Amino acid sequence: MERAGALRILAIADEECGEPSLRPLPPRVAQVLSGFDTPPRLVAHLRAVHEVAAQLVAWVERECPELVFDREAVLFGAATHDIGKVWHPEELSGPGSLHEESGRRLLLGQQVPQALARFAATHGAWGSADVVVEDLLVSLADKAWKAKRVPELEDLVVAELARASGREVWEEFLRLDEELTRIGEDAGARLAYQASYPVR
Repeated sequence: MERAGALRILAIADEECGEPSLRPLPPRVAQVLSGFDTPPRLVAHLRAVHEVAAQLVAWVERECPELVFDREAVLFGAATHDIGKVWHPEELSGPGSLHEESGRRLLLGQQVPQALARFAATHGAWGSADVVVEDLLVSLADKAWKAKRVPELEDLVVAELARASGREVWEEFLRLDEELTRIGEDAGARLAYQASYPVR
């Protein structure tokens, strides 16, 4: 990738945002993205989902400290979940799942450990038997960033929360519902931010 393009990707990954307020992508993720012909809109999307994942992680740590999970893995997974769209940019504006396995392979090719590369492949397969709570949180962030509600996915997260906390399922549902509603209030600003960047 030419230097100017790489610098533009790094700038999008790290630039100060006014509205919505989005934290920068992890440096390792920005470095990987800058090594490819990454669509600017993809960088913006990954940043929006990473922000929501960070909010979810903070909420879980505060509201259900009994739930043991790898916060850094969730954040890395959210920041790279759609990275396979580097090779399948048509899936940025249309349907498709080719990016999932491609993303895992891309990350492995960049010496990212399998334990972190897996999120690129699992974020759309949250119903599989072998997903763990980190996978569920990445999948939830990938829906919640645009205020999309998926009851089956939320039920799986609620079950993990209830199992860890010992509280009733309905109680955990209400708590999660309140947080997802709060996160959803900024969905319009996140969607506008993403749309402000071109696919190419």
